Amino acid sequence: MPKTKYIFIMGGVMSGIGKGITTSSIGRILKNKGFVVSAIKIDPYINVDAGTMNPVEHGEVFVCDDGLECDQDLGNYERFLGESLSVDNYMTTGSVYLSLIERERKMEFKGKCVEVVPHIPEEVIAKIKRLEKKLKADFILIEIGGTVGEYQNLLFLEASRMLKLRQPHDVLNVMVSYLPIPNTIGEMKTKPTQYAVRSLNSAGIQPDFIIARSAVAVDGPRKKKISVFCGVDERDIISAPDIKSIYEVPVNFEKDDFGNRILKKFKLRAKKTDGVEWKKLVSNIQNPTKKVKIGIVGKYFKTGNFTLMDSYISVIEAIKHASFYFKATPEIIWLSSEEFEENPKLLVELKKFDGMIVPGGFGNRGVEGKILAIEFCRKNKIPFFGLCLGMQLLSIEFARNVCGIKKANSMEFDEKAEPVIDMMLEQKALLKESKYGGTMRLGAYNCQLKSNTISYKAYGTKEISERHRHRYELNNKYREILEKKGLVIAGVNTEKDLVEIVELPKEKHPFFVATQFHPEFKSNPLKPQPLFREFIRACIKKDK
Repeated sequence: MPKTKYIFIMGGVMSGIGKGITTSSIGRILKNKGFVVSAIKIDPYINVDAGTMNPVEHGEVFVCDDGLECDQDLGNYERFLGESLSVDNYMTTGSVYLSLIERERKMEFKGKCVEVVPHIPEEVIAKIKRLEKKLKADFILIEIGGTVGEYQNLLFLEASRMLKLRQPHDVLNVMVSYLPIPNTIGEMKTKPTQYAVRSLNSAGIQPDFIIARSAVAVDGPRKKKISVFCGVDERDIISAPDIKSIYEVPVNFEKDDFGNRILKKFKLRAKKTDGVEWKKLVSNIQNPTKKVKIGIVGKYFKTGNFTLMDSYISVIEAIKHASFYFKATPEIIWLSSEEFEENPKLLVELKKFDGMIVPGGFGNRGVEGKILAIEFCRKNKIPFFGLCLGMQLLSIEFARNVCGIKKANSMEFDEKAEPVIDMMLEQKALLKESKYGGTMRLGAYNCQLKSNTISYKAYGTKEISERHRHRYELNNKYREILEKKGLVIAGVNTEKDLVEIVELPKEKHPFFVATQFHPEFKSNPLKPQPLFREFIRACIKKDK
């Protein structure tokens, strides 16, 4: 039986330049060649998972079916591979240490002295092997967060070195390095990459491939220079220029025959040559026939003078997937809900948009501005899609302005208000004991849809499963009055009798739908999420 092959992907000069997309793209290329592929993200944080991290600092917290709260790169893996991942696809420094300490407490080391080296790298390798055994994958891609020069990554680099020492023919190392072009010089510089490779060499690792990230494609002279000073074959220096869409990256990599170069090093042959669907997707992206303008009303995107789109990356990608389906180019505009609170006259600007989204979030900052935006969309029949907090705020807006419950609010924001949105009982017990990490309603839950609703028609089935991440729910005590006044409870989790989807009938509004779950987590470019697809359809119709 052929052995599983391992490809480690690490950063060279700086973070945030596309290791996750590189990993995802390698996975897609190998999958198109007929192989079973999975991926692991290693985050160098002491946090056990990503659930307790601030989205402005860390970016979006992605959630898997099993409830794992993890780095957004797992979302990229799922979108590119079209596979559902789990807790076995993610590890942090914290989770590795915790696992090792728990084993030590159980006397699994039989009294031996447990040390950082070799036991931490051994634990990393054991986790990789666990995924291998579970999936029987041909390839496991392991992305190491951060860069090679960071102290906290040494243990993970050591795991790569140790695994290659044991299985020299089964491990490749790929370094993603940035090649700057200083404005004052106008020339692509290779020196930072040379230093990064030397740092990697000092950890006992020689890269097999260098992904040359830059504003433009790396040219022949630069490839030759990197080859000479870094000891890498010119053919294994893969050009990765800036491009409009991340989904073009696998196609771009294949211009340098990247997939076949990987297989050649492993002495493997492609089982098939596929990629028709992906090429069709790229064609749709590159040849749009229309535009759609979407506003996102949120608060997790401001960091100083910069806009941090990573806080809502899955929402952005789900919008793109649905837009590509209709050969449309989405124009996404970020709108600060706090500005609507300060100046409600600005709400009239929403008429310029084809559709509006209020995504998830926590805390009361900017909440009243979001409620004003939702009310404006309802009254002016602007297609609206609420996600998690967006559903809760839609329910509050409807309770206040249609049902006449003027003090309607969430207990998260005002404990003295009419609790249209309240915390689940089990959540109250957990928070009383300060149990925050990994304790929300997390992961996939079933939902039963009501016939003849927008949601039912979108999915085409009565039973669905979607992913959650929240502590608060629509209070069932208010369901009767909400429904009596015209709000449709379109989806319910029957096990706990919890409202999952609310909407207005199509005859009253073209698209006014909100979900307690996060539909964006299960969207991928080859299969847009059904509700996002229908939202974009409504937005395109509005533009006509």
